[in-house]
Amino acid sequence: MNDASSDLIDRLRAAVPEARVLTEPDDLQTYGKDWTRQFEPRPLAIILPRDTGQVQAIVNFANENKVALVPSGGRTGLSAGAVAANGELVVAFDLMNNISDFSASDRTVKCQAGVITEQLQQFAADQGLYYPVDFASAGSSQLGGNLSTNAGGIKVIRYGMSRDWVAGLTVVTGKGEILELNRDLVKNNTGYDLRHLFIGAEGTLGFITEATMRLTRPPENLQVLVLGLADLTNTMDVLQAYQQKLDLTAYEFFSHQAMGHVLAHGDTPAPFETEAPYYALLEFEATSEAVMETAMALFEECVEKGWVLDGVVSQNETQARKLWQLRERISESIAPRTPYKNDISVVVSRVPLFLSEIDAVVREHYPDFEIIWFGHIGDGNLHLNILKPETMDKTEFFSRCATVNQWVFDIVARHGGSISAEHGVGMTKKPYLRFTRSETEISYLRAIKQVFDPNGIINPGKLFDPE
Repeated sequence: MNDASSDLIDRLRAAVPEARVLTEPDDLQTYGKDWTRQFEPRPLAIILPRDTGQVQAIVNFANENKVALVPSGGRTGLSAGAVAANGELVVAFDLMNNISDFSASDRTVKCQAGVITEQLQQFAADQGLYYPVDFASAGSSQLGGNLSTNAGGIKVIRYGMSRDWVAGLTVVTGKGEILELNRDLVKNNTGYDLRHLFIGAEGTLGFITEATMRLTRPPENLQVLVLGLADLTNTMDVLQAYQQKLDLTAYEFFSHQAMGHVLAHGDTPAPFETEAPYYALLEFEATSEAVMETAMALFEECVEKGWVLDGVVSQNETQARKLWQLRERISESIAPRTPYKNDISVVVSRVPLFLSEIDAVVREHYPDFEIIWFGHIGDGNLHLNILKPETMDKTEFFSRCATVNQWVFDIVARHGGSISAEHGVGMTKKPYLRFTRSETEISYLRAIKQVFDPNGIINPGKLFDPE
C-alpha cells in the first residue's frame, strides 16, 4: 500500500470511527469478490458499517475524496456485480444483520441489509409465518444483495420475485441522502415508486440499508414429485397438465448430465432406476387426500401419453429434502469444473424451442465442452453451464465462451428474452446488455444513474460503463 492510500484509509477511519476497516490481504481477497472467477479482486480496503448513519458517512466521505464504492453482501453473486477490481472501497454489510419491528397484524418485519436469507426464513418460521424467496445460497446470501439483484430462486412460480415481498426500503443514495421509500404501506398511489428503482439496480444508485419485508402463511404438507421426461418438449406438457388442476409451489428441471454430477458426489441417490434425458421436479401443497389423488392421476395420465418415463413422490419430509438435493446440489457439484454460467429467460411457452436452439449451436461449435442444463423452467428461467475441460487453461476457456455468448444472446434476442433472468448484469453481462435493452432504454438507465449518483462513485462499471 502506498503513502497516498494509507493516508486515505487513515482519514476514512477518522470520518467513520464506529465502523470496522480491514486492510489485510486475506480480507481484501475475501470481501473483494463474489462467486465469479473472471476478475481478480483489488480493493483499496474493506469497511463494515453498523447502521444507516454510518453508511451515509461513508458515502459522503467517498464523494468528498472521489473514492469509488462497491457493495458487498453474501458475495454469492454470479455476474461480478460485487467485485472490486479497480481499487474501490468495499462496503460490506455483514455487521448490519439485525431483525426488528415485527408486526403480526401487518405480517411485516424490518431487516438490515446484512440479514442472511436463511435468518429471515427462520425468524418467519418462529412466528408461525413464512418467507418464501428461496435458493441454494440461502445460508450465505444477504437480503441487501438479494434485493439489489431482485433475486428469484425456486419458488417464483407461486410466490414471485424478491421485489414482491418488499413493503418499504431505507436507502442511502449516491449523493449521500437517506430516503425512506413507501413507508411499508400496502396502498400508496403518490407518484413514482422509487423503491422499485433500487430493487434490481445492483447497488448502482445507492445502498439499500434496511428493508421491511412481508411474510405469509407457511405452506401445508408440501409434496415433491420427480419425473423422468421422454423429451424436452414434455416439460411444457407436464407443466400445463399439472397447472390446470394444482397450484404448484415449484417447477424445476435438470438434464441427465446435471444429475450425474450430483450423484457422483455420493450423498444423493438416484430417484429411480429408469434413465431419462431430462427430469422435472414439482412441488405442491397436499392439503387433502383429494389433492394427492389428483396428483397421482395426473402422473398416470402423463405416463400413458408417453411424456413421463418414470417418477417418484416423496413419502416424508426427509425424502422430500433428498429429492430437492437432486436440483439444489447441481451448482455445488459442478463448481470444481469452473463452469461458465448463463442465466437466461424467455416466456414459458418458448422454453423448449429456445433451449433446443441454444443447445444445438453450442454442441455444434464446441463438441469438446460439456453442457449442463437446469433451471426454474416453470417461470422461463434456464441456467446454461459450460464446463471447462480439465486440460484447458482458464483464460482460453473464458475467451472461447465469450464467442458462445454472442450466439446464445442472438437467440435470446430473437425470442424476446433476457440475458440475465435473476443474477444481474454486473461486469460479466455488461457487454451484452443491448441484446435485452434498447439503446433508448439504456440512455434512460444512464440518466437515472446520474440523478442518484452524479459523481459516479456507487458501484461504477457495473450494468454499463461510465460515459
